[in-house]
Amino acid sequence: MASNDGHPAKPPSSHEQLASNLPKEDHDVAGQGTSITSKLLNMGMSATENFAPLKKVCQHVCAFHFYAHDMTRQVEAHHYCSHRSEEMRQCVIYDSDAPGARLIGIEYIISRRLFEALPPEEKKFWHSHNYEARLQPSLAIREKLAHPTHEVMSGQLFAPGVPVTAENMEMQKLVDTYGKTWHTWQVDRGDPLPLGPAQLMMAFTDDGQLREDLVADRDRRYGKNSAELREIRQKKVTPPESVAEGANHWQQTALGQAWQTTMELLKFKK
Repeated sequence: MASNDGHPAKPPSSHEQLASNLPKEDHDVAGQGTSITSKLLNMGMSATENFAPLKKVCQHVCAFHFYAHDMTRQVEAHHYCSHRSEEMRQCVIYDSDAPGARLIGIEYIISRRLFEALPPEEKKFWHSHNYEARLQPSLAIREKLAHPTHEVMSGQLFAPGVPVTAENMEMQKLVDTYGKTWHTWQVDRGDPLPLGPAQLMMAFTDDGQLREDLVADRDRRYGKNSAELREIRQKKVTPPESVAEGANHWQQTALGQAWQTTMELLKFKK
C-alpha cells in the first residue's frame, strides 16, 4: 500500500490497530452509550451511597503536562484535588471539566521539605511546579530574575472560576511544591480506552516549551488573558530561590534520555 506521496504507507502501530477494532458509539470512548436503565440505577445509587473520599475534593486547577520522554506530546490536565495534609495533596486528573470528561490520570503533590527527604532514585519521578504557577515572564523580566522560571511562575497553572486574589494565595502555596504524575489514558493519540502501561508525565520549566496554540485555546474557552495573568503573578507570587536537586530528571540525564515506564515479566508468587 502506498501513501498519497507515493511512498509506502506506515503500518499502524499496535495501539492504533487495537483502537480501530474496539466498538464505539461515542466519538472518543469505546462501548455503547449509557442505557436508560443504567442511568436510573446510577441516580438511585448516587442518592444512597457514601462518596466520602470524593467529597474531600476542594480544588480544581488546570495545567499542561508532557510525556516524560516526549515533550512534543502535550496534554491539558484538569486536577481535582483534596488535601491529605498541609504538605500533601492528591489529585485525580481529567481531560476537561465537562460532565463527560475522561479520567486520564493522577498526581500527588508534596512540599519541598518532603521532596528533599526522598531517596535519589525516587526523585526522578517528580517535577517542580515553580514555572507553572507564575506565568511565563517576558525576556526582560526573566533577565532580572536571579532564579530560573518554572511551572507555577508561568501561569500555565490556574484555578478556573477562582478570584485572582484567592488564586494568587493558592499559587504561593504551590510554587515550591513537587508533583508525581501518571497518565493512564493517552487521549492525545485518540485512544478510545486506557491502553498500555501508565505513563510518567512532567511539567514545563521554561518559555518556548508549551505550544502557544494550546494556551490560546484555553484562554478563549475560559475568557482568560495569559499575558495579563503573567504580569499579576510576577508581582504577587514569590518563587523559591532554586529548584530542589533531583526534580525534572529529563533536564539532567545524559545523551538526551529520559525515564519512562515499560512492562517487565517477573516471577509470580503465590
